[in-house]
Amino acid sequence: MKVLDLRCDLDHRFEGWFGGDADYESQHERSLIACPLCNSTAITRLPSAPRLNVSGAREPVSQTAVVTTHASQDVVEPIQAAQAAWLRAVRHMMVNTVDVGPRFAEEARRIHYGEKAQRGIRGQATREEAEALRDEGIEVMSVPLPAGLTDGLQ
Repeated sequence: MKVLDLRCDLDHRFEGWFGGDADYESQHERSLIACPLCNSTAITRLPSAPRLNVSGAREPVSQTAVVTTHASQDVVEPIQAAQAAWLRAVRHMMVNTVDVGPRFAEEARRIHYGEKAQRGIRGQATREEAEALRDEGIEVMSVPLPAGLTDGLQ
């Protein structure tokens, strides 16, 4: 198993797991590798250090003792942390809500007015429908979901 560091054209960074270099190249040529955040298939392989497990290795370095010396790394780590937090929040929302699709406004009203049991829902609504719901006192929040996250999460 080979773990590769990848980046899409919007500079989202993520890992890909492949059987080997040939497996990665084959999937890349067929545009089967997509960014988990934006679903872009314009993927670049980043340089990465090999990960070796060597017997008799020294004690692992404490995480607090690791010092980053590259200025670009100082920027990448907070960006990756923000992306990871966003993905965790989206996963939580998708697991704990029911997708009602384009019937979102109708279902939200039924729940708000007690015609249906309280439950978390998600779906699609136009800007006008969302504004009308807010005017009625129904709390709604727009969460942009890339196409790659709507069907299932990686």
